[in-house]
Amino acid sequence: MKPSVIVFPASNCDRDAAAALEMATGKKPRMVWHGDSELPDTDFIVLPGGFSYGDYLRAGAMAARSPIMRAVVEKARDGTPVLGICNGFQILCEAGLLPGALLRNAGLDFVCRTVALRVENSQSLFTSGFAQGQYVNFPVAHHDGNYFADAETLNRLEGEGRVAFRYVDNPNGSARDIAGVLNEAGNVLGMMPHPERAISPLLGGVDGAAFFRGLLEAA
Repeated sequence: MKPSVIVFPASNCDRDAAAALEMATGKKPRMVWHGDSELPDTDFIVLPGGFSYGDYLRAGAMAARSPIMRAVVEKARDGTPVLGICNGFQILCEAGLLPGALLRNAGLDFVCRTVALRVENSQSLFTSGFAQGQYVNFPVAHHDGNYFADAETLNRLEGEGRVAFRYVDNPNGSARDIAGVLNEAGNVLGMMPHPERAISPLLGGVDGAAFFRGLLEAA
């Protein structure tokens, strides 16, 4: 496994993602600068959390047009697994790799706490380390995590089993309590909660460690 983490201006979870990947694989991932136009030889890509470009225009909007994203989109469409966490989820939506958009939280507050999630689809590459219906706990830390899509899109996501995680107690107003969604091919996942922040008892939980172990074993 040769993972890569994309680093944007104002990323603040890139090192956390790298630590989680190194723990799961035993190897340091490649850290790829947003201004690069080519990816190194890689077979797994993470778009980390943070506030890329200061969330100017819309969260993730400018990062989605970074030079490296052309290569990420191409790799994703060729089947390479891509995981977008928090701001990474926003970037995936802005880049057209996932449907919907992340709006301002319903309460208009920044939400930062550990939340419970239910695994809605345990058959995906990203959730194979969990059982169907299993409850897991990951931290969230976002101001624009309110997932929105029109009713037709939401029905399609539900019908095709593309809702990966659902909030137990919705912290941001997301439609149908959706916390993470998959693309049609199942090789791209966007999620607002942070599994990379739950990889050790010292961080308050280990469900994130199970997430990355299962993902990388499946990949």
